[in-house]
Amino acid sequence: MVHVSSTLLTFIRACRNCKPAVEKNSETMKKMLLLAFALLAVCTVSAQRKTETVETPKSETTSLGKKTIKRKVAIGRFSNETQYAKGIFYDRENDPMGKQALDILSAKLAASGKFILLERGDLASLLEESKNGGTSLSTIGADYLIIGSITQFGRKNTGKSGVFSTTKTQTVEAAVSIRLVDVSSGLIIYSDEAKGTAELTTKTTMGVGGKADYDATLSDKAISEAIGQLVENIINKCTDKPWRTYFLSYDSDAVLIGGGASQGLEPGDTFDVMTKGKKVKNPQTGILIELPGKKIGTVTVVSSAGDTPETEYSVVTYSGATPIDANNLTNYYIVQQ
Repeated sequence: MVHVSSTLLTFIRACRNCKPAVEKNSETMKKMLLLAFALLAVCTVSAQRKTETVETPKSETTSLGKKTIKRKVAIGRFSNETQYAKGIFYDRENDPMGKQALDILSAKLAASGKFILLERGDLASLLEESKNGGTSLSTIGADYLIIGSITQFGRKNTGKSGVFSTTKTQTVEAAVSIRLVDVSSGLIIYSDEAKGTAELTTKTTMGVGGKADYDATLSDKAISEAIGQLVENIINKCTDKPWRTYFLSYDSDAVLIGGGASQGLEPGDTFDVMTKGKKVKNPQTGILIELPGKKIGTVTVVSSAGDTPETEYSVVTYSGATPIDANNLTNYYIVQQ
């Protein structure tokens, strides 16, 4: 762009310098100047796309030097809480913007390589039953549950007209709110909101230039930018807490625990066996708090089997001074060292 403009300026100066030679032929001079201005106008035409990240949340670090075991994550509802595109026949259960945000979040979490995403067709009913006290969130079969919503969405067109040029900008702004729930306790362990902006700018000079009609992809970009700011913190929160699983079976045939190869368990991996701590109730909040458990031994992975992440299990050997009560396996849990 700079090289072309300098070349044109040199061309114009040359036209001025040769003015005495062509003074008798004014028609030739006019044609040369018109050609120079036309080339300059074409070269100043531009169309710009810009995606801007705003309100970046504070970053959180994860522990280093520890093997990362993939967490099972279920994404619950992702609702559209704005009034955008809500007409008479609006269907809340099939909101296109909410589904769009859910797909973007799923893709970003999957790309991190630290999660196994679970699809549950009955997730909405399970959440409703849990809210009404009918079931526990543990029936979801995941370590964490993500609930999100689009809290702000807007589109605007701005422009500026000059003597020779006109600029038009399409801007989309979106805000996304995320809540991360620990399924084992039912508590919200992370909640945050972020905003993203995407814009497209077109410019014309002396009537020559590009034009851009309604650009639907700007919505994707703005929502993606907002979600992208939250993904890192979601990863950190999920991996900060040691991975946990439970005994599935304990008898003379085999000792089985939940989890397998898809989560990263390998033969030779060793985990601590803990007894569950006492539960106490906070009188102020009414929430039951589980106190830290006591280590009684370790298990070592021998092999893994299972067809899906939900049905995977591992065969382990137990080593410890305290024997396991096979009739009361719910009193134990296995945790990453």
